[in-house]
Amino acid sequence: MVTARARGSEHKYLAVRAFLADLVATELAVGDAVPSERSLTEKFGVSRMTVRQAVDALVTEGVLERAQGRGTFVAPPRADFEMRLTTFGEEARRRGLVPGAQVLSAGVAPATAPVAEAVDREPGTPMHHVVRLRTADGNPMSVEEAWIPVDLAPDLLAGGVPESLYAALRARGLDPTWGEETITAADATPEELDTLQMRTSRAVMRTSRRTFGGDAPLMFSRASYRGDRYSVFVPLREARPTLVPRSTPPGSPVPGRIPEGSPR
Repeated sequence: MVTARARGSEHKYLAVRAFLADLVATELAVGDAVPSERSLTEKFGVSRMTVRQAVDALVTEGVLERAQGRGTFVAPPRADFEMRLTTFGEEARRRGLVPGAQVLSAGVAPATAPVAEAVDREPGTPMHHVVRLRTADGNPMSVEEAWIPVDLAPDLLAGGVPESLYAALRARGLDPTWGEETITAADATPEELDTLQMRTSRAVMRTSRRTFGGDAPLMFSRASYRGDRYSVFVPLREARPTLVPRSTPPGSPVPGRIPEGSPR
């Protein structure tokens, strides 16, 4: 049974949470400090545990972020990307953000067994391998790796890493038309924490994608996205039979397309 005291505590928690959310929306800017737990305790006449619960909820939602030893501050807004087959830059600009990329490494490397299987090649097949840090409005968003068979586009990296790998493939008559993606949640590695400048959260969203042109695999890619800066918008429809199997028999018509995951 829920006691009157429990209900009262819940209402006070919601009041504190609503007050802080409204403060962020109407008065504070990104990086501004929110009132201290002590001042909120005095203002609402509640315990520190109740105040902390309200703050924790907003931290989890990405509205606030804690800096150890300094306090709690307004967090930068999350980038809300829709699951579509677009480039990272296209989707960022569509959301009013300025996309950026820093090449961490690029070159040709032999395909490992998992990569080879993903692009329907033999292990050891030469692959273009590109690792990039992707940013939105200057904020680190993700670390991405992409593998493209050299035999598909031998000159792909001749002039440096293209701004858009999809656009570079299209320019060579290799049009990405559909794909499949797996999304999982995980703790960031020490390298990811450093590269993505993560200070208040360890959560990342990992994606693994195969991109196809017709029935031919064009690219295999993996990415790790900051859990505190990134969310995915997924349009939902009524349940239907799966349209795209993992592989298509030779000579069969290409089945219907499916939405893709995080943009490249």
